[in-house]
Amino acid sequence: MIEFVMPILGADMEAGTLVEWRRQPGERVERGEVIAEVETEKGLIEVEVFTSGVIEKILVAPGEKVPVGTVMALIREDPGTAAITIGAPPPAVGAVSMSVGAPPEVPTSGGVPRGPAPDATAARGRETKRVRASPAARRRAADLGVDLAAVRGTGPDGAIGIADVERAAPSARAEPAVAAPASRADAMRRTIAAAMARSKREIPHYYLATTIDVQRALSWLETRNAARPVSERVLSGALLLKAVALALREVPELNGVWTGTAAALAADVHLGVAIALRGGGLVAPALHHADRLDIDELMRRFRDLVARARTGSLRSSELSEPTITVTSLGEQGVESVFGVIYPPQLAIVGFGKIVERPRSVDGAVVSRPVVTATLSADHRVSDGHRGARFLAAVDRLLQEPEGL
Repeated sequence: MIEFVMPILGADMEAGTLVEWRRQPGERVERGEVIAEVETEKGLIEVEVFTSGVIEKILVAPGEKVPVGTVMALIREDPGTAAITIGAPPPAVGAVSMSVGAPPEVPTSGGVPRGPAPDATAARGRETKRVRASPAARRRAADLGVDLAAVRGTGPDGAIGIADVERAAPSARAEPAVAAPASRADAMRRTIAAAMARSKREIPHYYLATTIDVQRALSWLETRNAARPVSERVLSGALLLKAVALALREVPELNGVWTGTAAALAADVHLGVAIALRGGGLVAPALHHADRLDIDELMRRFRDLVARARTGSLRSSELSEPTITVTSLGEQGVESVFGVIYPPQLAIVGFGKIVERPRSVDGAVVSRPVVTATLSADHRVSDGHRGARFLAAVDRLLQEPEGL
C-alpha cells in the first residue's frame, strides 16, 4: 500500500488546502496523472501521482487544510511496485531519497485528519462539475455569489480569473476587488521572506558577475525570427536560459540540492524560472530538461509556464523539481541582479537588461549590446573557481548561438 501525502512544493510551504479529488476510491491511476488539486499561497496546484495502482481510500476531504507530509489517500500499487510514500515527485538526484525542493526540516503530521466517509467524498466529487479557477477567483466568486460553473474562463485551458468572475457579476464592479488578492500577496511575501531569511542564515553564499557581449546572439536571433509570425518568434531570454542549461553540464556542482549534510547533484537540468505574479509575489516553476529542448520548444514551454503560473494552474512537479533557479529583471530596466539561493538548491543565476556599452573589438572601441550575468552559489558545494568556469561557459555558448 502506498501513502499519497500532501506534497512539498518548495522550502516556503508548510501546509496546503485540498480543493478537489479528480479520482475516487476504486478508480485506477497511472504514473504522472493529476489526481488532486491543492491550493497554496502560490496558487492552485495540480498534484500528480508517481506510481500506478488503484485508489484504496481517501483520508482528506476537499476544503481541509493539512500540513505537508499528511497522508491524504492510500493507493494499492501494482504487483512488483515497491511501497513508497508519494504526493511529491521522486528526486531528480541519484542516490539520495528526497524530493527536490523539500527542506530537511519540513514538519509532518502525526496522524490522519478526520473527514467525511470516503463514499460520501466520492459521491460529492462525482456530482461536482470540475471548474478550473485560480484561488483568488474562487474567493471573489464566493464574495459575489457567482456560480463558477456558469463562468466562461479566458485563461489557458479555459481557466477562470478574477476578471472573468467580475464580468459574470456586473453589479459588483463598483465593489473593491483587491482585498483578497492583496492579502494573498502579503501571505506569499511572508513565506518567501521566511525562505530567504533561512537561506541567508544557513547557506554561505558567494557571488560572481561577468559582462557578456551578445551581439552575435542577437544578430542570429534577428535573422532567425525575420520570416516568422510574432507568435512564433524566440525571445532573447530563451537563449539565456538554454545557455545556462548547457553550461550546467560542464559545471554540474551547481545543479542539485543540499540534503542537510551533503550535496545531491541532479542528473537532469530542471531550470526554475522566476515569474512575477500579477497580484504580487513570485513563483519559480521548472522548465524540465531544459538542456535537451531546442530553442523553439523551450520558448513554447516558457510561454506556457508563464501563462499557467499567472492563472494558478501549475503542476506539483513544476514547483518541487527545480534544480537551480534563473531570475531576470531586465524588463524592469535593472542592469544586474544578485539573487538569494532558494533552499535547498545550490545556486541562482541572474540576468540584467541588455544595454549598449563601449567595447574594445579588434583594437577599436565600438558600441556593443551586453548583458550582465551573475551567480550566487553555495560555498559548501562549489567555489569561485567552479563558479567562474560556469559563467565563462555561458559566455562561450552565447558566442555560438547556432549551437544552442
